[in-house]
Amino acid sequence: MKTALITGANKSIGFETARQLLQNGYYVYLGSRDLHKGQEAAEQLRAEGLPHVEPLQIDVTDSASIAAARQALGQKTSVLDVLINNAGILGSMSQPPLGTSLSTIREVFDTNVFGVIEVTQAFIDLLRASAAPRIVNVTSGLGSLTLHNDPSWKYYPVKGAAYQPSKAALNAYTIMLAYELRDTPFKVNAVDPGYTATDFNHHSGPGSVHDAAARVVKAALLGPDGPTSQFFSDDNAPETGISPW
Repeated sequence: MKTALITGANKSIGFETARQLLQNGYYVYLGSRDLHKGQEAAEQLRAEGLPHVEPLQIDVTDSASIAAARQALGQKTSVLDVLINNAGILGSMSQPPLGTSLSTIREVFDTNVFGVIEVTQAFIDLLRASAAPRIVNVTSGLGSLTLHNDPSWKYYPVKGAAYQPSKAALNAYTIMLAYELRDTPFKVNAVDPGYTATDFNHHSGPGSVHDAAARVVKAALLGPDGPTSQFFSDDNAPETGISPW
């Protein structure tokens, strides 16, 4: 049975991603900053007839928590097939470039960028043990620098000093990581789940959690001939599914 670790998976898109991977026959480690919430989420999935799930406490902004999670997972399995870096935060709703505090920007980057990097580095040895490892970095269509410079883009006015730059940085890290792993079986991609109705955006998005998670899962299930170093976004590029960087 293949294994997957999803950070920030006790609710919303992460939780639905766990459900869909379980339905595809994976054993899922459901990462949650709050262990109690992770346990509740795992129990809900088991109640749905999806038993191969267990919570893993991990706070992606805490090095000690990441190290403890790596140690705990290593006691359960010697192979990790899929890492989905899903945990992310928005920060304050208004983020003017000249008015957003450095503390807000650092807080968002700590989760959305540095957390992803540290988690990936911590679990890379378990991923290398897989015959077909996959890393999926959950990004946002708002991380596209090309589209942010296009006045005709539907989200052109949605500018911010913390969230959007953090996702652009995450996209850049995805490219660099994919390049380092280019001659290996790894597939490393960034996935925009779309503007989805979740607690993250006060349920303002038009998309469903099911469809958002399906986009993430699609990248996690890529076959050996699948692409790597891509920015998948049905929202930004409905015809091709590949967003401009």
